Amino acid sequence: MVSNSGISVQVNGAAHTCPACTLLPELLVQLHLNPRLIAIEYNGEILHRQFWEKTPINEGDRLEIVTIVGGG
Repeated sequence: MVSNSGISVQVNGAAHTCPACTLLPELLVQLHLNPRLIAIEYNGEILHRQFWEKTPINEGDRLEIVTIVGGG
């Protein structure tokens, strides 16, 4: 559903609203995520980093974002 406030997407199972025509990197900024430390599943498929810059966020998209944690 598109509204005046934007489009609705699912991020890690929670509803999130963003402006229409948002690209994936812009969404990551809105979510305060460091792109160097995450992996993304986009609508059920792993989205390779080379495609992030051109990936638009659309109404109803489902993203699972995993933070990479280092340690020993």
